[in-house]
Amino acid sequence: MTDQPQGFETLQIHAGSNPDPATGARQTPIYQSTAFQFRDAEHARKLFGLEEVGFIYSRLTNPTVAVLQERVATLEGGAGAVACSSGHAAQIMALFPLMSPGDNVVSSNRLYGGTVTQFTQTIKRFGWSASLVDFDDVAAIKAAINDKTKALFCESIANPGGHITDVAAIAKIADEAGIPLIVDNTVATPYLCQPIELGATLVVHSATKYLTGNGTVTGGIVVDSGKFDWSASDKFPSLSQPEPAYHGLNFHAALGPMAFTFHSIAIGLRDLGMTMNPQGAHYTLMGIETLSLRMERHVENALTVAKWLEADPRVESVSYGGLASAPSHENMAKTCPKGAGAIYTVALRNGAKACEDTVANVKLFSHVANLGDARSLIIHPASTTHSQLSPEQQIAAGVGPNVLRLSIGIENVADIIADLDQAIS
Repeated sequence: MTDQPQGFETLQIHAGSNPDPATGARQTPIYQSTAFQFRDAEHARKLFGLEEVGFIYSRLTNPTVAVLQERVATLEGGAGAVACSSGHAAQIMALFPLMSPGDNVVSSNRLYGGTVTQFTQTIKRFGWSASLVDFDDVAAIKAAINDKTKALFCESIANPGGHITDVAAIAKIADEAGIPLIVDNTVATPYLCQPIELGATLVVHSATKYLTGNGTVTGGIVVDSGKFDWSASDKFPSLSQPEPAYHGLNFHAALGPMAFTFHSIAIGLRDLGMTMNPQGAHYTLMGIETLSLRMERHVENALTVAKWLEADPRVESVSYGGLASAPSHENMAKTCPKGAGAIYTVALRNGAKACEDTVANVKLFSHVANLGDARSLIIHPASTTHSQLSPEQQIAAGVGPNVLRLSIGIENVADIIADLDQAIS
C-alpha cells in the first residue's frame, strides 16, 4: 500500500484489513470466539481501563467486526465506528450516549415506517421523545428545536419515497443549535453520499441492505465523525462529564475524537448487548468489496426503470429524486452527485387493487420486506412496512394505498421492465 490517498474503490477492498498474522490468510477470518486471552493481569487492566485497544469479549470487541468497523469508518470519512445487530439497533446506539429521560430528537417525517414507530412509540419507554417535521422546511425544523433537543435525524435518501435531503442545509441548523446531526445513509451508501463531508456528526447504516447487498445479513453500523465538541455545553453529560456507568471516566476529556465510539462500545454494547456477530461482519465485508460496482448498476437501472414508469399511462406518479420532475431533484447535485439510489415508490392509477395484482403477478421481482438486495424487490408499504402508521401518517410518508415500493436490482434492465410491464397489466 502506498502513502498516496487512495480511492473509494481501493478502500472498499483494503481498508482495515491485513493478512492474518497467524496464518497469512488474505481474506479476513471469522474469529468465532467468545473471549480473548489476556497476556497478563496488567494487560487485562489496561484493556478494561481503555488505556490500551484490544479484544476482551465479543459482546464488546471482535477482530472480524473490528475490520468491518474500520472499513466503514474509512469509507464514510469518520474517526471510528461501532457495528451492531441491526439498523434499528444502530439508531438506538446513536441516540444512547446523547439522550436522558425528558430529552427529544427532531426528525424528518420522511422515514422508513419502522423508524417512525421506533421514534414515536418505542423510545417513549426510555423517557425520550421525537418530533417529526418536514425537513424541507427550515423554519419548521428550527421551531421544533428546544433546550431538551439532543439531535436532528434524517435519511440522506428517504425510504421509501426516494426523496433526497439537503444534508448540508440541515447540518447548518444543527451547528447553530449546538447539537449533532445524525444521518441514516443506508439507501445512499457512502459511495453515493458522504454525510460527514456535508456536516453530519453521526452516520447510521442498516448493513442488512446495500453494504452487504445479498440478503444474507442483519446488521447495523454507527459512524462517528470525531468532529463534534461534546464538551462545548452541558447537553451531553455522558460524554463530557464523569460517567458513573464507567467508574467516573470523562470520555471526551480522555479520548477526544474517539469519545463517542468508545462510549458506544464500553457502555452501549456492554449494557444493551446489540452486538453484531463475526460471521455477519465477514459477509458484510465481502459485500462491501463490490459496493461501488453494484451501486453504479443499481442507479443506472433505477433511473431507466423510473423513466419508463413515469411515461406509462397506468402510472399516476413516480417518487424518485433521480427524475428531473422530482421536487428533491435539485438536492441530488449537493447530496448525492453520483446518483439518487435505487429505491422509490410508484403510484398506480387503478388503486390498491392494482398494487395487489401487480405484487401477485411479478416473476422476476421478489415480494419481500427488504431493500438493497442485488435482486429487484417489491412490496406494498401501506399494508406491510407502514401498516402500523395511521392513514394520515402513510400519506405524509408518501405510501398511500395505491403505492408500491420498488428496490431496483442489478439484473438486466430490459428484464426488469418486462416483468413490471406484464405484472401491472
